[in-house]
Amino acid sequence: MGRILAIDYGQKRVGLAVTDPLKIIATALATVTAGEALDYIIKYCAQNEVEAIVIGMPVQMNGEPSESQKHIRPFVGRLQKALPEMQIKFADERFTSKMAFQTMIDAGVKKMARRDKGTVDRISATIILQDFLGC
Repeated sequence: MGRILAIDYGQKRVGLAVTDPLKIIATALATVTAGEALDYIIKYCAQNEVEAIVIGMPVQMNGEPSESQKHIRPFVGRLQKALPEMQIKFADERFTSKMAFQTMIDAGVKKMARRDKGTVDRISATIILQDFLGC
């Protein structure tokens, strides 16, 4: 059984989360720069059994694609070329950053620690993955 890897792609940083092999638990994995993301994901998939990748696709409230998709689509193309056998799926990521920030507040994370954008990206990827799993 393979894991599912989730990606919260941003122009500067990419948040990553992964399931356990049984696909029960979603866990934050890492935050990498956008430039390092493809190599990191390829290496991770080579070292771990990954069954599918879920990429958060931002959608506007009216259902139209958001402006951010113009940055995500080229990355997805490079990812598909690098891992042609990999299942790549998309998930609506509306409000994940706000939900991640609220999760940090609810967990009692101090104000200074909440400023770490990388943490927000990892939590956002975890939320995308939890939504995908139906948790």
